[in-house]
Amino acid sequence: MRKLVYYVAATLDSYIAGPDGEYDFLLFEGEGRDAILAEYPETMPTPARAAFGLTGTPNRHFDTVIMGRGTYEPGLQAGLTSPYAHLEQYVVSTSLQTVDPDIHVVREDPADTVRKLKSQSGKDIWLAGGGKLASALLPEIDQLVIKRNPLVIGSGIPLFAGPFSPATYLPVSTRSFDSGLRIETYSR
Repeated sequence: MRKLVYYVAATLDSYIAGPDGEYDFLLFEGEGRDAILAEYPETMPTPARAAFGLTGTPNRHFDTVIMGRGTYEPGLQAGLTSPYAHLEQYVVSTSLQTVDPDIHVVREDPADTVRKLKSQSGKDIWLAGGGKLASALLPEIDQLVIKRNPLVIGSGIPLFAGPFSPATYLPVSTRSFDSGLRIETYSR
């Protein structure tokens, strides 16, 4: 059975973006970047794959991505209607109009969509963000892969933005880089 994996960058104080959705302060350099490109090439937007020499590189972990509208919106504003054309793409939004035939807009309960996807054959499903969607899908998240940045920002979009709802995950692995970046993996 496929897993839902919340693969996301976060700060030490567990924010995935700044208060206005800014994320350009998160580390993507050196050996940490090289490890991410080698291990998770499919998490690069389609235009970036060419820039990083990943064109034709097979997807290693995911063949599907699900994201909230806030995660989808920056690419859309830049004219990128299908940011991950190499993946099956789902955007959870009650107000987004269909903007690209490759985008499945999820207007109902996203957990139902995830359960249906999990029952299908294929690679795992990447939950790309954001915090509200992660909170709504918490019962369905099988694994967390957090690219923990050595930064404290004080406020912003939290890793999980929802009601108090304890969920236990066990640490599986941690990989540290000279930049201070750590890739932490946890499983339910």
